[in-house]
Amino acid sequence: MAEIHTPYGRVFEDFEVGDVIRHWPGRTITQADDLLFSLLSLNQHPLHIDAHYASQTSFGQNVVNGTLVFSISVGLTVNDISGAAIANLEYENVAHLLPTFHGDTLYARTEILSKTESKSKEDRGVVYVETIASNQRNEDVLRFRRRLMVPKRAFAIRPHTHTRPK
Repeated sequence: MAEIHTPYGRVFEDFEVGDVIRHWPGRTITQADDLLFSLLSLNQHPLHIDAHYASQTSFGQNVVNGTLVFSISVGLTVNDISGAAIANLEYENVAHLLPTFHGDTLYARTEILSKTESKSKEDRGVVYVETIASNQRNEDVLRFRRRLMVPKRAFAIRPHTHTRPK
């Protein structure tokens, strides 16, 4: 019988500039998700928590808290992008392109924009990516860029061994 290990995240050598990674599965955002996040984050704007108020706006319904959309979009990428990361260094250019509503399903895709070997530490590099989240109608709803520090293959600690490869 074979033992199969599914990698979680990528090491520096796995990233190729220009590649686009389509993350799967998506995540459907429920009213309960939005209400709980709004309470936890103390962002209780009536557009997120008051259906009657929201019905009278130009949206006609509750709009999902934007930081929840961002958080879920980042989460969708972890298995493929940052699961092996040493650190997330920066998020930038976060843009909410369209509103997200209860019942919408988010999907994400990430383009590898650049990668740079560390000048001070031989065991790592920095990867710069852009992620776009879209809904089930293939409408882009969120875009952001981030830099993350990832290990090189020879130095990566993998959870199934708990040691550095020889």
